[in-house]
Amino acid sequence: MLEGLPAADHLVADRGYDAQAILNLVRQHGAEPHIPTQRDRKVQRSVDRALYRQRNLVERFFNKIKQLRKIATRYEQSARNYLAAILIAASQIWLRYESAS
Repeated sequence: MLEGLPAADHLVADRGYDAQAILNLVRQHGAEPHIPTQRDRKVQRSVDRALYRQRNLVERFFNKIKQLRKIATRYEQSARNYLAAILIAASQIWLRYESAS
């Protein structure tokens, strides 16, 4: 999956992706991996905490999107209508966030 992504400066992922092969692949593509080390490893890498915390915002957004039945079950048949449903749901989530702050 990493092969198909556009070039980036940073890749943020959770502990599940802490494999040397993934780290090497990310570095080969010129990006800096921000992946916490598994707790059982002898050598622990440091991770930019501020950047890693922003990953939580993305995860919470996808969790909110997946709770919408129409999105989770892909109720819309065409890709165009499905994307429109995702955009409407994302707009509603953003509006709720903006009105709360």
